[in-house]
Amino acid sequence: MSKRADEIGSLSEAMRGMVDALYDRIDANERFAADVAHEIRNPLASLRSAVETLHVARPDQRAALMSIIDHDVRRMDRLVSDIANASRLDAELVKEQEAPVDLTRLVGNLVMHCQPKAEDQGVKLVADLPEGPVMVAGLEARLAQVVLNLIDNALSFSEAGGTVRIWVLHRNHRALVVVEDQGPGIPEEALQQIFERFYSERPSGEFGDHSGLGLSIAKQIVDAHRGAIWAENIRNGNDLGPAKGARFVVGLPVNA
Repeated sequence: MSKRADEIGSLSEAMRGMVDALYDRIDANERFAADVAHEIRNPLASLRSAVETLHVARPDQRAALMSIIDHDVRRMDRLVSDIANASRLDAELVKEQEAPVDLTRLVGNLVMHCQPKAEDQGVKLVADLPEGPVMVAGLEARLAQVVLNLIDNALSFSEAGGTVRIWVLHRNHRALVVVEDQGPGIPEEALQQIFERFYSERPSGEFGDHSGLGLSIAKQIVDAHRGAIWAENIRNGNDLGPAKGARFVVGLPVNA
């Protein structure tokens, strides 16, 4: 019926589109459920092993086992919370009403919020903001979530004495938020993978401290704002040596 050049043909085509979208959503939900089961299984197996060993452990071994149990419980709690947030994000992005958002003010407030954490780490947090507002249409709390995630990531890869820079630019009808660090950079093969659910490329000392959903959620929010987010390594010219740091860029359409 979709080939008919009348209202019935148009209705048939619309229904086919809705059915295809529904099947895509079902497939996405099934993949998400499989990913969740896989991610929860890892800390659960570690927790079960530690609990079983605790019953036969010597007194001097129990402190280490309790530390493992505490770490795994916290990891599962964080994972479940992040999964719950991610699972309801789609609905919230559709229901919430967009409004004008000043990225200059938003990023400035977030930088002030993150300054104490940066100072505790011995990292310099620098913001290069335009004098006037840079306006986009969107959900302010969600865009703040994206920028805060990028700043937290940059700080987690920065060593004492390093610098994290945040830029807000208005260029070619686009608003750009750029976050740069001086960390080890991102493996070239992971530049796209880092935005996938549960993928985590963290410093060795932070194993299990992140769910791997932060950048995936950030991309989901940016996509819903008709924008783009990408990552790249910072290099000097055509230098093929080690990266000088990582750069994350968020591009959003400017609110006319």
